[in-house]
Amino acid sequence: MSRSKVILAGLIGAGIQASRTPALHEHEGDAQGLRYLYQLIDLDPLHLDSTALPDLLQAAERMNYTGLNITFPCKQAVIPLLDELSPEARGIGAVNTVVLKDGKRVGHNTDCLGFAEGFRRGLTDAARERVVQMGAGGAGAAVAHALLSEGVRQLTIFDVDRERAESLANNLNQHFGAGRAQAGRDLPVALAQADGLVNTTPMGMAKLPGSPVPAGLLRKEMWVAEIVYFPLETELLRDARALGCRTLDGGNMAVFQAVKAFELFSGVVPDAQRMLEHFQSMNG
Repeated sequence: MSRSKVILAGLIGAGIQASRTPALHEHEGDAQGLRYLYQLIDLDPLHLDSTALPDLLQAAERMNYTGLNITFPCKQAVIPLLDELSPEARGIGAVNTVVLKDGKRVGHNTDCLGFAEGFRRGLTDAARERVVQMGAGGAGAAVAHALLSEGVRQLTIFDVDRERAESLANNLNQHFGAGRAQAGRDLPVALAQADGLVNTTPMGMAKLPGSPVPAGLLRKEMWVAEIVYFPLETELLRDARALGCRTLDGGNMAVFQAVKAFELFSGVVPDAQRMLEHFQSMNG
């Protein structure tokens, strides 16, 4: 690939002004000798919602974008607008990376790989018999696939939309075997038996403060993982650390999903350790 190639990428989502993704991509692009520009396309200040996706994708194609990352609340809404899906994206039912090439829109999911890598690094040897997951949206689908791939025996999923939780559990059981996932009915009971808890909802973000789980339901024996990374210490993680729980913040997933997206956009394998160190320096 010619090093003079210009990579123009962007992130579509709501409330993303604090995102570290542009800096992660551009810093690594500089280090690789690429002309790499990464733009935020924040729906909130534009007064848009996911119904604007067709127009935004068309505009990106006209402006010769190389690709787009997709985040809350568009990871599932974008799928009907794509020409092809990678096997991971099809299996998960959510897309966070769209490559625009040769007139085609190809959807990928790097969230699953990103969470799995962070989980392996940050919660080595963590008990995986029973895990509770909050959220069954696009990110939740990717994280659930990652958790079951990493050996969680039974995953109980809670969502404000119970049908969405049941739909995700059915999808997971088709992929991983009957009984591996279920939609939760009673959060206190599920958490009383859980080895671990993962938040995949946007609750805890700077623009959506709070915790998806009452602090009184946490136990010091459980581990707690988070995918929100701005702020890195959410209310949920603060509650968990106060009890002495093992915790995993959202930083690793943010970095490792970006590592794979960078490769998909540029065709160049980035230096994952350098990207991780750069992310940590931004949050120091």
